[in-house]
Amino acid sequence: MTTSSALADSPIFAEFERGEIVVRMKSGRELRFRVSLNPRLAKGTPAQLARIEVSPYGLHWPDLDEDLSFRGLLEGDFGQRKG
Repeated sequence: MTTSSALADSPIFAEFERGEIVVRMKSGRELRFRVSLNPRLAKGTPAQLARIEVSPYGLHWPDLDEDLSFRGLLEGDFGQRKG
């Protein structure tokens, strides 16, 4: 991915909505995934899940000590696997 395409598709907003994390990108693209796909997020309260810090590289939930990269999310990696 080139720098210009990365900037065009940078995250602008993330929220917890009806059991899903929704990320809206600058390009208009929307990325969604169920919190149940990540064991650490699945244990979070709605208030903890709603407190999302967004960076150009990923998402961070300070109350849950969880970080997910956009690269991983786009590849279908939603974090810790149940095992």
